[in-house]
This record gives sequence, C-alpha cells and structure tokens, in this order.
Amino acid sequence: MLDQAGLSPNSRAATVAPVLQVQDLVARYGQITALKGISFEVHQGDIVALIGANGAGKSTTLRAISGLIRPASGQILLHGRSIAKAPPSEIVRMGVVHCPEGRRIFTRMTVLENLYLGHYSQRSKSDLAAALERVFALFPILKERQHQLGGTLSGGQQQMLAIGRALMVTPQVLLLDEPSLGLAPMLVQQIFATIEEINRQGTTVLLVEQNANLALRMASRAYVLEAGRIVLQGTGAELLANDAVRRAYLGEL
Repeated sequence: MLDQAGLSPNSRAATVAPVLQVQDLVARYGQITALKGISFEVHQGDIVALIGANGAGKSTTLRAISGLIRPASGQILLHGRSIAKAPPSEIVRMGVVHCPEGRRIFTRMTVLENLYLGHYSQRSKSDLAAALERVFALFPILKERQHQLGGTLSGGQQQMLAIGRALMVTPQVLLLDEPSLGLAPMLVQQIFATIEEINRQGTTVLLVEQNANLALRMASRAYVLEAGRIVLQGTGAELLANDAVRRAYLGEL
C-alpha cells in the first residue's frame, strides 16, 4: 500500500533505529536553494538510492552528509548523533565516507599511494594490511596494477580505485555519487555487482545514480528528488512499478 507521497512507509522505522537520518535539510549555494527541506532515513545493511534529474539536489545531499557543504538548516544524524556541523575529517572517522562523482583520484600517484591516502585518517595503522587485502579481493586488477600511476588506468579501473580508496577506512556508510558515470555497459554491470558485494559484507550504501533502472533494482529503498524536494519514495520494486517513475526516469511511455 502506497502512502500519500506515492510510497510504502518503512515498516522497520518504528522498531529499528536508522543508522543515518536526514531531517528537514536545507542547503544553499549563495542565493540558490539546492535542498528545500528533505527528510529520509537509511537503515543498517540497506542500499538506499537517490534518483532524479541533473540539478535535483542528489549530489548536494551527499556533500551535506559528508560535511563538504554546511547545511543552512535541518539535521543530519548518525546513530542519533548530530553530524551537521562536524568537519569532513571527523565524519570520516565516525564511519561515513564519500566517493565523489568523477572519481577524483590522484592521477600522478600510484594505485597503492591512492589507497594509502584513503587510510590516512585512521588513528591506528594496524588494520592497513587488512583494508588493502579487502580492496584487492574486490578489485583484483588494482593489485595487479598497484604500482601503476592512477592517471594511466582506464575509466573503469579509476572508478574501482575511487571506491577502493573509500573502503580503506572500512566505512559504516558508503556514499556513492554516480559510480557508473562514463563507463561502458559491461563495466557498469561489474561495478554494480561489486557494490552489492560490498553491501553483503556489511557496509550500508547511500547511492546517487543516473541509471535509475539499475539503482532501483538493487535498492532496498529509494527516493526521487525533483528541484530540491523528495517527491516520491518507496522500495526499489515499488518505484520500478510506478508509472511516473517509468515515464520520467526509465524512458518508458
């Protein structure tokens, strides 16, 4: 049964506290209001997708959560604790890691150096080897090319490196911004299969993705943003079956 926003309410909300809560979040770039009071929850072990057109506020949402921009108002809670005013480095230490759009790897550094930088914020270095082992198990090509400069990798390999770097701190919540951007279809399938494996290993995922079909198929819950507002929400399956979503985001008439 769908609620008034075109979604089914989260049946677990009343019994299980979410790991991440966004409440009435407003974010601005100068005079432009990018987010207009959005609210949503992410539960432990879920893959939650944010979909919408360019400029809808999806990437801004991730930047606000990771501390890259300061919200104008509203709350961001991690396990019930406000992180809305915390600096990005502290948010990483608390277990929320942002893998940004466009990969943003260090092209003049090796694969291994990029991964080491992903681990820099950890106070203890004792788990560095374990973190590397996990990344290399997920992305064997990175182990093969660990001494190669990041800028010489293919686009798909650079995306693997960006995700691997984010995993070096063993995050509780992984924020992924457009992981399929610019990749060939075969590589997109590979990246999404790896995201599902990361989730199976225990990492909660908040995913921003233009490929709405793939995102909704893998998401336990999803939200549709339009012009800075959440206009639809529900399970991934519910939104896949929603006529408005199918017309606007899946290219179906």
